[in-house]
Amino acid sequence: MEQTLIIFKPDSIQRSIVGEVMTRFERAGFKIVAIKMIKPNREHYHKHYEGIGTLKTRKGEEIFEGTLSSMSEGPVIAMVLEGVEAVEVVRKMVGSTEPKTALPGTIRGDFAHVNYSQASSVGKAVANIVHASADIKEAKQEIAHWFKAEEIFDYKLAHEHLTQPKGN
Repeated sequence: MEQTLIIFKPDSIQRSIVGEVMTRFERAGFKIVAIKMIKPNREHYHKHYEGIGTLKTRKGEEIFEGTLSSMSEGPVIAMVLEGVEAVEVVRKMVGSTEPKTALPGTIRGDFAHVNYSQASSVGKAVANIVHASADIKEAKQEIAHWFKAEEIFDYKLAHEHLTQPKGN
């Protein structure tokens, strides 16, 4: 099974929509194998967004600093989801990074609408609800950055107990 990282950004927590978004992942069949609420420091975010995600390298200093600033506006909820092709399917469910262009039915399409130019005009990063790992390599690096091995759990869902022979 594949694993991917989701981060509920401060805007999703401040809007009280975490439960509704989390339910979408569970209804799609993903298993939550790790979850915690934290308020990381700047160094943690720097490693996440530049050391792993190369945001500053790809998008520039202004976007990078805006992102770090918006992520520091409150706590975040980090979560590891597990399932078949988790990275690709979760990215599809989340939708386009810019909420304005995210399709209806996606998390960003349903819960956000801000565009890049509007966010830039007020000196903010675009509020887009969640972060989702971009690819399998990034997911592995991000999960290792946010969670210790002992914080990730292996367990069976209720239906797995009913569908597998005894002893498994």
